[in-house]
Amino acid sequence: MSDLLIGIDIGGTKCAVVLGSPVPEILDRIEFPTKTEEGPEQAIINIENAVKDILHKPEVNGIRSIGISCGGPLDSQRGVILSPPNLPGWDNISIVSRLKKKFGIPVALQNDANACALAEWKWGAGKGCRNMVFLTFGTGLGAGLILDGSLYSGTNDMAGEVGHIRLEKDGPVGYGKEGSFEGFCSGGGIACQAEEVLRTGSGENTDFCREFSGGKPVTARDVCMFAAKGDLVAQEILEKSGRHLGMGLSMLIDILNPERIVIGSIFTRCREYLEPAAASVIQKEALEAARTVCTVVPASLGKHIGDYGSLGVALNALENS
Repeated sequence: MSDLLIGIDIGGTKCAVVLGSPVPEILDRIEFPTKTEEGPEQAIINIENAVKDILHKPEVNGIRSIGISCGGPLDSQRGVILSPPNLPGWDNISIVSRLKKKFGIPVALQNDANACALAEWKWGAGKGCRNMVFLTFGTGLGAGLILDGSLYSGTNDMAGEVGHIRLEKDGPVGYGKEGSFEGFCSGGGIACQAEEVLRTGSGENTDFCREFSGGKPVTARDVCMFAAKGDLVAQEILEKSGRHLGMGLSMLIDILNPERIVIGSIFTRCREYLEPAAASVIQKEALEAARTVCTVVPASLGKHIGDYGSLGVALNALENS
């Protein structure tokens, strides 16, 4: 097999090294725990060994490029990982030059939001678009921007940090800011909103309230699960998040004029409650000419989007070399 790509997805819990084609098709996959407590060196050695194992397979005779997806901050131009909060000890890691030197193959690095944006644009829900926004809506909230047919990462890789936008004067803390987009529209933000409802006793005495009223930790997954069971308090928490999602999306629609906004993770699982609330706000807040040409859709690449994202980085680097 020739004309193949290798993708490396580095996360705080696990890393994955995948072999894929530009179609895309995942042909092989090696996963292992990151073990952040051991520092970056052992994880990078494990990555190198996984790449080596793939390259030594007899059927592999042509790897065009290697793409790395990793949480930011990072410097994609220099290929350096800069102290991501989910990777303690990964300070100024020149991973691109290290892998280039070891394997003699072009290597590229992008943050995970950009990587997922590339994947959804090339192969998923944003295929065929020239202007697309991808929102992570997972543990945090970040965006990857495809503008005029190219990935846009800004002057120093800070483009797309939409989670830092303040939507309200007060509210749940996300990205270090009260009332931020991330505070209302992320896993952590939804959990914080649920805890506030439980703490203040502002919700009805539903199954959700009874389950967590004693101080039991609550997660966004819990809220989604109880909402699906018909719990009114859980549904209202998600609808509130959806209204703020609409506020943030209205800003993106007015400023960037995209033809599609693709949203991943929690949005794909709780769309029933988030989407109608967001749509009602967009209808009121966004410019008509911009909103009528923009569709908001769930991500389509599912749980393997991280793998496809890293392959997307490899393919994008190849196409723009």
